[in-house]
Amino acid sequence: MADLVLRKVAKSYGEIRVLQDIDLDIRTGELIVFVGPSGCGKSTLLRMIAGLERISGGDLLIDGVRMNDVPPAQRGIAMVFQSYALYPHMTVRDNMGFALALAKKPRAEIAAAVERAARILQLTPYLDRLPKALSGGQRQRVAIGRAIVRDPKVYLFDEPLSNLDAALRVATRIEIAQLKEAMPQSTMIYVTHDQVEAMTLASRIVVLAGGGIAQVGSPLELYERPETEFVAQFIGSPAMNLLPGEVAATGTETLVRLEGGGVARSAVPTAAADLGLKVNVGVRPEDFHETEGEAIHAGAVAVTEALGEVTLLHFRPSGERTAVVAKLPGIRAGLRHRRVQLSADPAKVHLFAGGRSLLYR
Repeated sequence: MADLVLRKVAKSYGEIRVLQDIDLDIRTGELIVFVGPSGCGKSTLLRMIAGLERISGGDLLIDGVRMNDVPPAQRGIAMVFQSYALYPHMTVRDNMGFALALAKKPRAEIAAAVERAARILQLTPYLDRLPKALSGGQRQRVAIGRAIVRDPKVYLFDEPLSNLDAALRVATRIEIAQLKEAMPQSTMIYVTHDQVEAMTLASRIVVLAGGGIAQVGSPLELYERPETEFVAQFIGSPAMNLLPGEVAATGTETLVRLEGGGVARSAVPTAAADLGLKVNVGVRPEDFHETEGEAIHAGAVAVTEALGEVTLLHFRPSGERTAVVAKLPGIRAGLRHRRVQLSADPAKVHLFAGGRSLLYR
């Protein structure tokens, strides 16, 4: 439906600068997800795109047209909020068609738009119900349907699933993915704090931190090739382990001797690593495996969490600065307080110096 471009976009509240130098190109048909820690400005950026917050600097363009001073109603944007904001005295049909009725569209056009959106969202049986007769997930679908009937250029979602319980969140997330598949040319921007939503829904993820963009990429790019320690630990749950050490040898692999006494081998190109370089070795919990040989980490298991399909092992050995978490497949009974040695495939071992991945030096 639309290409959206942000160029050097900034937002300030008086002397307080919340966002600065936001450069981003969003292509027609993408579903872009904004993620980041609380207070990073992801919802503020979404509201700036919607026109609900003034842009302090830079330019916002939709299909090549500068939108900075265009009123929200004229931007061709529809927004789905965290709260459903449905009119309790109106039926689902009337809630979904309300914006078109306000615009004085013909009744036949409104009815056709509502019926189309209801079919996409599987709401046809509920069109004559009041919101109080719907589940939370159904109400959220009505809110999404209200956006669809407007046929906007860009859809904006501001944490739309955060008010739902865990089971409804999963079901509604799948419905949003199916909605995007049914509307392949629709451009969508989605704000969430839930990593699972980001990883499963996004064409690309935009990680925001420190008032700017930390990294942009597909979910797997951010997971497999994080540019910084921040992104490495923000994407993935439990977070990536970071263990301090020093480069001891280079060759076909980079060998790092860890402060805790372990040895890590990484497939990071040797040109990026200098002998004696102080680094942090990054290993995701799910990339660890048990070993009887050379180990990245060895210690007594302090706590286990049996989740059925996987078991989380938490290590807090004395004398080491960093807690270590391993996620091993299956049920691992009886490991608490036992000594376990862990290693990882060198291709899955990340190296960071000065907070940045050596792959991007």
